[in-house]
Amino acid sequence: MASEDVKTSESAVSTIVNLAEEAKLAREGVKAPSYAIVSICKSLVAGGVAGGLSRTAVAPLERLKILLQVQNPHNIKYNGTVQGLKYIWRTEGFRGLFKGNGTNCARIVPNSAVKFFSYEQASKGILYLYQQQTGNEDAQLTPLLRLGAGACAGIIAMSATYPMDMVRGRLTVQTENSPYQYRGMFHALSTVLRQEGPRALYKGWLPSVIGVVPYVGLNFAVYESLKDWLIKNPQFGFVEDSELSVTTRLACGAAAGTVGQTVAYPLDVIRRRMQMVGWKDAASVVRGDGRNKALEYTGMIDAFRKTVRHEGFGALYKGLVPNSVKVVPSIAIAFVTYEVVKDILGVEIRISD
Repeated sequence: MASEDVKTSESAVSTIVNLAEEAKLAREGVKAPSYAIVSICKSLVAGGVAGGLSRTAVAPLERLKILLQVQNPHNIKYNGTVQGLKYIWRTEGFRGLFKGNGTNCARIVPNSAVKFFSYEQASKGILYLYQQQTGNEDAQLTPLLRLGAGACAGIIAMSATYPMDMVRGRLTVQTENSPYQYRGMFHALSTVLRQEGPRALYKGWLPSVIGVVPYVGLNFAVYESLKDWLIKNPQFGFVEDSELSVTTRLACGAAAGTVGQTVAYPLDVIRRRMQMVGWKDAASVVRGDGRNKALEYTGMIDAFRKTVRHEGFGALYKGLVPNSVKVVPSIAIAFVTYEVVKDILGVEIRISD
């Protein structure tokens, strides 16, 4: 009996201690694991919505950019943005302006979700290490550290969804007159796997990795740094109740997109061209060395060399104008949509934390 009483007493004490510990954690604001999972899901949803909405809004310009990047230099059908859009409308109709957008959204929604979430987590990790190294718990991320966090997020997101980006490029390039038609994303994926092997799904991956570092890194770094600078300088009149207006945040996103895409654009052109290698019908779209020779590159350096040699340095910036027109609103919409959706869903953590 005495032994049972002792056990009962110990059990009661243990229960009281556990309850006290739980109350302490609650007072300190420690969230339960389920809350963390819900927060992660909300963050991913916000990123996915931001990506899908921003890309759909500029889908016609996105398609025109890719067509200009891989256009046959010996059979140029259009040079400018307006001329190109009119040509697509005349030859393929309204649906032609949005060709490949479904595949693009299927890629960009998970890509954007992973990118924004990865940036948040990378920022926290880098900030923690920075605070430990400097011994200053109040230290904040510098623009260079934000660049690093953005680069990490871009590489992770791009690598996770690259096969979809590769087939999206081919779907976007094909027209009604193409010798062979991909019927959709999954048909394109299976066809490439069957005819060219699994490695073909990662053609152009290296220039993509190199390009995503300055592109995504600068996007996040410029956007966050501009926001912080404007908040710390309220005399310019952009701060309302310690927050920036949606219009101001759109402007910050536009500036970030302009800087990032200008620096990384040549690598995007080379990536698209490398994605066409191995596609036997790509010759109907773009040529490599000459009028009758099919597109053929042995690697990223070879693609750079042949493009500049046969088409000039300007070829590395083909499609820059429509890309500039679309990337400014696209990046701006993505950043602001992400923050607005997170606010609606009640996510406490912001990308500037």
